[in-house]
Amino acid sequence: MTGVPVPAPVQASLSASLPRVLVLWCPDWPVVAARQHEKLPVDVPFVLTEKGLVFAASASARAEGISRGLRLREAQSRFPGLIDRAYDPALDSRAFEPVIAGIEELIPGVQLLRPGMCAVRVRGAAQYYGGEKAAALTVIDRVNEIVASDARVGVADALFTAVHASRSTVGVDQVSRSARARIIPAGESAQFLAPLAISVLDEPQIVTLLIKLGISTLGEFAQLAHADVRTRFGDLGARLHALASGRDPQAFIARTPPLDLDVVIDFEPALDRVDQITFGVRSRADDFIEGLVRAQLVVTAIRIELDSESGEIAERVWLHPRSFAATDVVDRVRWQVQGSNLIEAGLSSGISRVRIVPETVDAIGNHETGLWGSGLEPRIHHGLARVQSMLGHGGVLVPTVQGGRTLQSRQQLTAWGDRSTGQRSVQRPWPGSLPAPLPGTVFSSRHAVHVFAHDGSSVSVDERGHVVAAPASFATSDSRSRTLTAWAGPWPLDGRWWEAQSRGRSWRFQAVDDTGCAWLLVLDDGGWWAEARYD
Repeated sequence: MTGVPVPAPVQASLSASLPRVLVLWCPDWPVVAARQHEKLPVDVPFVLTEKGLVFAASASARAEGISRGLRLREAQSRFPGLIDRAYDPALDSRAFEPVIAGIEELIPGVQLLRPGMCAVRVRGAAQYYGGEKAAALTVIDRVNEIVASDARVGVADALFTAVHASRSTVGVDQVSRSARARIIPAGESAQFLAPLAISVLDEPQIVTLLIKLGISTLGEFAQLAHADVRTRFGDLGARLHALASGRDPQAFIARTPPLDLDVVIDFEPALDRVDQITFGVRSRADDFIEGLVRAQLVVTAIRIELDSESGEIAERVWLHPRSFAATDVVDRVRWQVQGSNLIEAGLSSGISRVRIVPETVDAIGNHETGLWGSGLEPRIHHGLARVQSMLGHGGVLVPTVQGGRTLQSRQQLTAWGDRSTGQRSVQRPWPGSLPAPLPGTVFSSRHAVHVFAHDGSSVSVDERGHVVAAPASFATSDSRSRTLTAWAGPWPLDGRWWEAQSRGRSWRFQAVDDTGCAWLLVLDDGGWWAEARYD
């Protein structure tokens, strides 16, 4: 394949048709966001982990030889004082929202590329601030005011070039404010990209093939004829060729700023009585719901943040089976204050601020009342919510089913209005679990019973899993004896032998008594138990 140079007039026309783009990049953003959330010093060695591997490392951790992809145990051996936290992608997005809002105050129309990186069209800002360099430095100063981050900016004809322009500032000058922004003049994107390694295209399959063909830089790739690249590599290869040539086919899509629906109530002086706090929240709760209604929304999950006078914060997300009303919001604030007792939630002084944030919203049309009224379900919700307000958040529990090998492990009780926190999926394979049909009644605590053979001796199972004598009857704790007309088993069930409280191996039996009632019986080291009944 031979290269076809693009004439200078054509390059000028292409650059004139492309919008000038400013890209803001906050290096090590996951570490910055997590460090601020944990309130850790800047110089402390700190890593984020995912699946037992280092996902991101702070500069001080990298200085100790800790890098991305390293096993956590190996990282800790290199620096025993290393602090590690699990990587939370939601925290990245949540922490970057104030940065986006701050940039929108300076330049409208922000496009979020990923947490820690965003872009804006810079033409209007350059005219307002006196040039692209001045606009870039203004953005850097604003971001550094919001978060303690070493923000970098790149300006170029397209997104791809501007992203790598921002990255090229690392290592140039860590002190000079001016060196934190890199401006690529119009029409010079291809020259800037030419020396970069072909691996920056981040398409391993095509990049590996290009390297085998002897193409190691973007400039060498850009010299190939576009038609030949499309014929050999298809649409993906053509798009990568356009990127290497400084022509980014990706459209710039500015986000629509979200409505500010948060409600903040400040108390001066700070309050330490529940009735005073809920009274102060009551009127603003009405404003909170009215603002959602004007936006044609309802809220199904809210986050309540309590700020103490000493600067501590306690937050919690509350869910609702349908949607929150103003009285529901007030109830959740009261429950959170009552449950925390101003101390258990980490607050050691009075509350100075309450913040109510709509965590999950839905279109109001999806929650309209039916033609013949709202029916029985809303009355049930209202009644249970009222009982919960009197008994406390954990006073009304709802049963849910999760995965597990035993019937008791599959049961989970969740507070009314909360999302189930069960981590064990029902769809996963659970070796040794009881097959369908399942018993209709599962006892909250197993009942101790005695199972006897025909001669009155106790029934047991030997080491080979054989029943020593056939079960003929069993007696409950109240000495009531039942004759067994049929039985099946035993089926072994190995417990979690690595746990101290494990019962070891147990054996399941199914038995039918003379009244026609079927039982699920279990034999373990503690004796015989009635675990459930088939109704």
